[in-house]
Amino acid sequence: MVTSGTQEAAFGAGCFWHVEDAFMNVKGVVQTEVGFMGGRTENPSYKQVCAHTTGHAEVVHLLYDPSVISYERLLEVLWSIHDPTQMNRQGPDVGDQYRSAIFYYSEEQRQAAELSKQKAQERFSRPIVTEITKAPTFWKAEEYHQKYFQKHSVRHC
Repeated sequence: MVTSGTQEAAFGAGCFWHVEDAFMNVKGVVQTEVGFMGGRTENPSYKQVCAHTTGHAEVVHLLYDPSVISYERLLEVLWSIHDPTQMNRQGPDVGDQYRSAIFYYSEEQRQAAELSKQKAQERFSRPIVTEITKAPTFWKAEEYHQKYFQKHSVRHC
């Protein structure tokens, strides 16, 4: 829930456990949740998303304090934690739920995302395939997925 002084952001970059873990450690990020966005099914389960029938991406939804960290800096973190040139995969994880995605909540975020993507392209020899889409409903994943790395003392998906 957005509180006074915070703003929302949502990113897909492969396995949402890894993405959440990366953003939890960023100063200015005040809350993270993992879940699903960008699909056709209301309130999908993890099992449904993994069956590739819903069209959802695994995402981290976060609240951040823009007086501490800018949206542009969050985008820099996103580009640094995954390979945005891989279509529907990250490393060994393959499927549309692992796609690279930026879900924006305002026109300012959309513009920043487009500019950031252009700038990031300079670092990659292959085209960036990251989708930039207006944020649809965020569906929170089951509780056992939240803060997964912390709960299970693991560092990879």
